[in-house]
Amino acid sequence: MTAVFMTMFLALTGLVADGGHYLDAKQQAASEAEQAARAGAGSLDVGQLHAGTIAVDPSVAVTMAENYMSSAGQPGTAWVVGNTVYAQITYRLPTQLLGIIGVGSLALSVTESATDVSGITTGG
Repeated sequence: MTAVFMTMFLALTGLVADGGHYLDAKQQAASEAEQAARAGAGSLDVGQLHAGTIAVDPSVAVTMAENYMSSAGQPGTAWVVGNTVYAQITYRLPTQLLGIIGVGSLALSVTESATDVSGITTGG
């Protein structure tokens, strides 16, 4: 009986500790992916700008977003659909206490997007 309760207690403690660590890591990854998407969305196509159109340069946007994720420590993938840049970070987060009951890692995946918005000016 003691062994069963001790195992349940360790599992519950693992859920709390590793679950909190997971939520923190997911929030950090989401922030990094969001900033990467914003970095990519700022990569405007110069040829389109000269023609009077706001458009994202897809190859530059993907490179900028992926470079941002790499420099932030969480390499990921980026892609462009229309004028929206998507950034995705996916990895496995090792557990500390849940490993005792056989859960060695938790899957973490976030996808964020950013779109360049034209027509907004600030007065000064």
